[in-house]
Amino acid sequence: MNDVVAVIMGGGQGTRLFPLTRDRAKPAVPVAGRIRLIDIPLSNCINSEIMRVKVLTQFNSASLNRHISQTYYFGLFTRGGVDVIAAEQTLSNRNWFQGTADAVRRSMHHAIDTHTRLVLILAGDHLYRMNYRGFINRHDETHADVTISVCPVSEKDASSFGLVHVDENGMVTKFAEKPTGEELESMRVDPERAVAGGRVPGAPFLASMGIYVFSPWVLEELLDAHPDANDFGKEIIPAALEKYRVSVHYFQGYWEDIGTIEAFYRANISLAKPGQFSLYDPDFPLYTRPRYLSPTRFNDSEVKESLVAEGSVVGQSVITSSVVGIRSIIHNGVELDGTLVMGNDYYETETERAASLARGIPPLGIGERTVIRKAILDKNCRIGANVKIVNEEGVQNHDGSNYYIRDGVVIIPKDEVIPDGTVI
Repeated sequence: MNDVVAVIMGGGQGTRLFPLTRDRAKPAVPVAGRIRLIDIPLSNCINSEIMRVKVLTQFNSASLNRHISQTYYFGLFTRGGVDVIAAEQTLSNRNWFQGTADAVRRSMHHAIDTHTRLVLILAGDHLYRMNYRGFINRHDETHADVTISVCPVSEKDASSFGLVHVDENGMVTKFAEKPTGEELESMRVDPERAVAGGRVPGAPFLASMGIYVFSPWVLEELLDAHPDANDFGKEIIPAALEKYRVSVHYFQGYWEDIGTIEAFYRANISLAKPGQFSLYDPDFPLYTRPRYLSPTRFNDSEVKESLVAEGSVVGQSVITSSVVGIRSIIHNGVELDGTLVMGNDYYETETERAASLARGIPPLGIGERTVIRKAILDKNCRIGANVKIVNEEGVQNHDGSNYYIRDGVVIIPKDEVIPDGTVI
């Protein structure tokens, strides 16, 4: 796989994930209590033996760049490595990246060389596990110029994705970006019909996962021929159908496009339940930065269907259907239900804790007798004692002074302070 280059799109602003993206790039958002979104495609690449990886960055990229540099180093005696390519001004173009296609167009000279046979375009904000060897083999077997990875989706969700229609050989005949009405009906496929490779769609629509394999000369031709095209799904893929052979790779595992707070919350909470995306695959591990933390300590705690990351201290509390991140401090009498706690970047010393209390600021962590339901607590939050974050009125969207509600989920932003006795 030394002749394959993976290009990961990591520069999107992530406006629909605000406020989690207020201070960081979307691929740098923590998931599962201990990894970041960018670790998922990077782990897939490593497990697929694709060691030449380029990550394109732009918005709020400092923490993302730092995480990549501290985590992924493949050694001196290899041509592989993970390179961060930031948006840059040149004599010919002084603008920011205008979209996924524009980002690749302006980074081609950094990403592709004479040893590159194929270019793998990946998203930096999806939750899935894929061995890209099968994806690349499908591209080679069909003698395609472009291959799109697709997965079956229901009629309810179909209009949220770019959809493909295929013939009996698995070659794309039509592509539609988020179609509705008659256009949506025209993209319907037979969910029971066997297709190329013996796969069965399993649902009446096939959604593009937003990841592609290109022959490099085809990618260059498409980007040069359409200089104003900024997006792969909306512009480059439809243009490819006019001239090139476009095939599909069928993916039927767990896949979640984490583009909204609702999807992000649902994906994280589902990780604690069996039968969803598995974090425990010894043959296909998820890599992240090692932190050398102590084991988590529980003091007469009750934990049900939850994940609790290392380095945490949990008092006499009840944790249900929740994800608790690294270095979390949870005091006695706390109740967490359907809550994502991202954890902390550091421990607070006794001196720092006393100084905070003297100023009327709660210590780092979650204070005694606090109840939290259906919420996301970003990194380094200070939640006081006797706090209730429960959204009893079922508000769907709201901006508070120190919190937000999106899709019915209460979000406490990074480094925020919630005083004792607060009710949200």
